[in-house]
Parts: sequence; C-alpha cells; structure tokens
Amino acid sequence: MFQGPKTLKELNYQPLPSEPVRLDAVVQTHAHTDHSGMLPKLVKSGFKGPIFATEGTRDLLEWMLPDSASIQEAEVERLNRENRRRDRPELQPVYTMEDAQATLRHIRAVEYETWQPVAKGIRGRWWNAGHILGSASVELEVETGAADLPHFSILFSGDLGPQDGALQQSPRGPQGVDYVLCESTYGNRERPHLDDDQRRAAIARDVTQALGVGGNLIVPAFAIERSQELIGDLVYLMARGKLSTAPIYLDSPLATRATEVFERHLHLLDDVDPKAGSPFRAPNVHYVETVDQSMALNRISGGAIIIASSGMCDAGRIRHHLRHHLWHPRTTVLLIGYQAPGTLGRLLQDGAAQVKIMGEEIQVKAKIRKLEIYSGHADRGDLLTWVKARLPIQRGLFLIHGETTALAGMRENVLTLGLEPDKVIVPDLDQRYQLDRAAGALAVASTPRLEPVRTEEAKQGWDWHNELAAFSLELRRILDQAQNDKARMALLKDMRRVLDKR
Repeated sequence: MFQGPKTLKELNYQPLPSEPVRLDAVVQTHAHTDHSGMLPKLVKSGFKGPIFATEGTRDLLEWMLPDSASIQEAEVERLNRENRRRDRPELQPVYTMEDAQATLRHIRAVEYETWQPVAKGIRGRWWNAGHILGSASVELEVETGAADLPHFSILFSGDLGPQDGALQQSPRGPQGVDYVLCESTYGNRERPHLDDDQRRAAIARDVTQALGVGGNLIVPAFAIERSQELIGDLVYLMARGKLSTAPIYLDSPLATRATEVFERHLHLLDDVDPKAGSPFRAPNVHYVETVDQSMALNRISGGAIIIASSGMCDAGRIRHHLRHHLWHPRTTVLLIGYQAPGTLGRLLQDGAAQVKIMGEEIQVKAKIRKLEIYSGHADRGDLLTWVKARLPIQRGLFLIHGETTALAGMRENVLTLGLEPDKVIVPDLDQRYQLDRAAGALAVASTPRLEPVRTEEAKQGWDWHNELAAFSLELRRILDQAQNDKARMALLKDMRRVLDKR
C-alpha cells in the first residue's frame, strides 16, 4: 500500500498494474502495511490462489488487514461527508472489512528455511530478515526446463533489520543466487549502533527530559515492533529504578492485538526468556481500546507517555493527539521510526512551524525530537554486510524500496563490493524486466502510472498537495501579519490578478 504524498496514495484507488486472476500465488515477506496492505484489494480484484507467509506474519495479518480495512472505510466515510457538502463525487474504500476477512482465508503458514512449493515449477524458502516478528527474505527457485540451466533463483530481501535489533535476531539468507532484490531504505545513511544498555540509556535521557518540563511525551510508533520494543525498554528501566515510574498509554487497538501476538511468540524474540513472563506488562502500562478512552487522554495535562500509531503520523489516533498537543510548548514529540517524504511525521521532523491536521491549522510549539535507535531497518553498513554475505550474485542486483538519494547512495556502496555496474539495476515504479536465461535482466516496454519525476522536490516525495498545504499556511501567516483589513484585501486582489493572467 502506497504511503506518503497524496499523489502516491491515490494509486491505492487505481487498478492494480497486473491482472490478479493470472497470478498463481503470493509470497509475503512481512506484515507491515506498505508490504501487505493491498492484499485485500488483490483478492477483491479476483485473486484466487494461496498467500504464503511465516506463522508470525500470518498471526499479525489476522489483526492488521481488518484494521486497515476499518481505516479505509472510516477515512472514506469522512471524505464523503466533505464531498457531499462540496457537491463532489463520492469515493469507494480501497477495500472493505469483508474483503480483508476473505483475504485471511488465503494465507498458508510456512516454516523458516524449509522449501515450500508455491506454484508449478517454483518453490520458495523463507529466511529470517530480522525486521519484525515473522519477517522474512524469500528465496525462489524457478525451473527452466533446459538441460544446461535447469533452474535459476531469485532472492527478495523484504525489509531487513539491523545487526543489533532490540527484539529480532540478525538477518540471514542464502549465497550464490542468480538475482537479488534488495531494499535500500537507509542505503546512504549510518545510524548509531548501540547495545541494549546504551539504547535504554538513550531513551531514559529523552523520557526524563521530556517529562521533566511538566508536559506529556507523545510517541508516534508503528503498531508492530516499534511499540513493543519501546514498551519493553520502558518497563525494564522503570522496574530497575533507572527511570521514574510514569503512566504509559498504548493508544492503538492494533498495537494491543499485535502485543498479544508477540506474547504468543516470545520464543522467537531475541534476548527474551519466555519463562520470565511478558516483557510488555506492568501495572503502569495501560492498553487503550475505545475511542472515548483515547479522547480522555487529552485531559491529561502532563507526566504521561502516550504511544499511538501510525508511526508516520499519517493516520490513526496519533493525529488526534498531535492536534491537541503540538501547540503546547511543554509537549515533547519523539519520532522513533522512519518518516517517509510527504508525511506529517516528516514535516515535523524537518522543522515545520505550522501543519494541517484534518483541515485544521496547528502551530508547532512542541519540542520535536528524533531518536533513530529503534529503527527496524538496516542502515548502510548493515545493508552492505547483508549483500556481501549473499555473494556471488550471479546475474543481477536490483536496488528497490528507497528514496532517490538512498538508492543512489546504495548503488555507489555496492559497487565497492566488486559487482559489475551493468548488473546493478535501480528500476523505476512500474518498470518491467524479463529475466532471460542467456542475456540476464532485460528492461521491457511498460506503462508507468505516474509521470517521470522531474523536480528535486518531487524526487524527495514533495508533491503539489504538500505545496498547496504549505502555501495556504504561508498565505494565512502573511495575511495575519498585514497591517489592516485594507492591506489584506489588496494582497488578495494582487494574487487574483496573477491567477487571472494564467
């Protein structure tokens, strides 16, 4: 599912780029919405086959897909109320709860590092990717029917975790495959590599500072993994007196259900003893379920830690908390995960003085902090380590899943490993390739759904919707600062004349 600027998110409503009825199967890497969120649309559009995923991914999707459908239905209902008032056409949700429930019946659980037939002439093997619970890199072996080359192999990295993740083991994978598709989210960046004690000391400093000024600490966090990592560390620190005990509210029904899935799979988590009980439970940890309970949190004036999704602030209950707290100078907002270009989280990270939330202009007076120690993505060094461990890559390396600058940086880095430049490929959205037995990866004709990126702003995920929101906020600021109503009217008339000349 596309996330980020509205131009990208609108692709979720368009027809899929391939014909679902022609697909034999889906091999799923993990449960995060940007990798799984369109599965119900695939089924809605006619897909009949199995969806292969690890047991952990299957259990998370049982909650995530219905939650996503609920968000789709609620968002469209809100938009349609506005559209009716504006005499605009009504929208249909990307998919419904019924579509999500139907999708769950297609999922087939697989074990790590065990070959599984997935379609005629194709078998797959799932390797722990160290990203979130159940995450995997997927190796496919494809029969060719040729005596000289009976099969070739493709490895999809999925999202890779760091070498020193809080709950997950280091990623694994095979060597010597023909083609590798590798994610590049942090392909041009290094992050601090901390052990458990260093990570907990860092979060303790930020929490102490935030609550010390008398306000609340608001943490946008992904419902899967980030929320559990953070709560686990906070419970650990408070139980040992290294952090003053404070109420912790996890305001996300999905994160609550995901935590229950984590508790069923404690044996898969790194450095967690299942016999010691759940690391996510303590008397001061409160799991917020209802909307009324969530709204009641806005009456807490200070001293609370409120964790809510989504992690990029683009949906869910976090937007309501930010709407109520961003204007307050004693509030601290702590960003602990990746913020995609064009999202509200990225605007806050980049220092926006004003933002629009659900159509309302909000002054940003809260302290915005960024702490990257909880990112579930491998950084540049981790990615290079992973690619190097896959060598020799026989036929081609595709670099995917990254911003333009990250992809470019990743390409420069992997070339230092001795890979041939013409075998390191950075494809565009909707670009197609034929994997030829003799000639390797060949680009074939394709029809992109978006116009080619031309401006630097667009390359960084800034589209006209972002520009319009920024312009309207700036216009309002200029008008507010004008000397009087006469001056404001003159400014507006000048703008109207400019527009009339177009």
